[in-house]
Parts: sequence; structure tokens; C-alpha cells
Amino acid sequence: MRRRLVLATRNDHKVHELRQILAALADELDLEVVGAGDVDDASDVRETEVTFLGNARLKAVALARATGLPAVADDSGLAVDVLGGSPGVFSARWSGSRAGASASREERDRANLTLLLEQVADVPDEHRGAAFVCAVVVAMPDGRVEGVEGRVEGRLARAPRGTNGFGYDPVFVPTGDARTLAEYSDVEKNAISHRGNAFRAIEPLLRELLRR
Repeated sequence: MRRRLVLATRNDHKVHELRQILAALADELDLEVVGAGDVDDASDVRETEVTFLGNARLKAVALARATGLPAVADDSGLAVDVLGGSPGVFSARWSGSRAGASASREERDRANLTLLLEQVADVPDEHRGAAFVCAVVVAMPDGRVEGVEGRVEGRLARAPRGTNGFGYDPVFVPTGDARTLAEYSDVEKNAISHRGNAFRAIEPLLRELLRR
């Protein structure tokens, strides 16, 4: 029977993306990578920390304790230079209640993106710098914990472009390119993204923890 590695997310887009990023490691170690919605006893955890690493650690440790499985959690967001690094850890809920209490994830994403573009509408192109940041933490049921952080630099477009992405992907243009992340293929995005960079950095630590 294959060992299970559980991801601390119920976001189908993210589960799909992380399975692709971790595919080689999963094959090497004969792992079944599943989302939190695929296991029993996986309850949601309030993200009460003020750093990406802090929130990722909260989620990974809680999930490992609840399920008895190795758990991986990430916390990521967009840091905009002229907003002092915001939305940051509040990226997923930047628009507050604008989208409505019963809004879907896609509706909340659109509300977040619309508000952000409104806030930087008058900012000249040369000052629209931003970075996607991702912290990843792996927690073992026996209490061992490791964490890393990855990022990708870029700038904000003036309008959304592309359909192969979620969150702020349609307005984020990586440095050296003219396309937004939502205009990248899955392979292209995973090769340069903050999440891809962070998960590649955590792989050696994850391999060591799982082999002990």
C-alpha cells in the first residue's frame, strides 16, 4: 500500500498544481499525494500568524496531528512594492466582504483582483513591482518540522490576461517576460513560480524526513 502525503488545502487548483510539482518525488518514494478533503479528521485551521512561514507551520502541524500522516502546507501571497508588501498574508481575503458571504472561491478571487487593480490604478508602470511569495512547511506526526520560502519577482499588469491560473495570476508578469502567469502553460509556470521554487527547495528535506 502506498504511503500517503496530505496537502493542507481543499483548493482543487492548488492540489492539481502541487501534485504536478511533486510528481517525481512521489514516484521515487511511492507516495500518494492527497488533499485535505480526501482524508478524515482534516479540519480547517485559522491562519492567525503574520508571516507566510508562521501560517504554513500552523496548518502543517495541525494536519499531521489530526491525521497521523506526513503533512505539507503552504502559505503564499502577493507582495506589492507600493503597498508596503500588502496584500501579503491577507492576499486571499484582501477584498473582505466585497464578494459576499456566500461567494465562491472564483468570485472572491475576482473581487480581490479588482480591488488590487483599483488601488494601484494611478501607479506608473515603473513602480508596479511585486513579488509572489510562498512558504512551505512539512510536518511529521512525530513532531519533526521543516520549512522553506520561495519567491518570484515581477510587476503588475494593468488588466487581467490569460485563463490558465487562479488568484492574482492574471495580473502578475514575471520579470523578463511580457506574459502574465495565467498565460503560461502548467509546465512553464511550475518551472519559475514561487510555489514551484519553494516546493523544489523543500524536496530534499521532505525526502530525508520520509526516509528516516
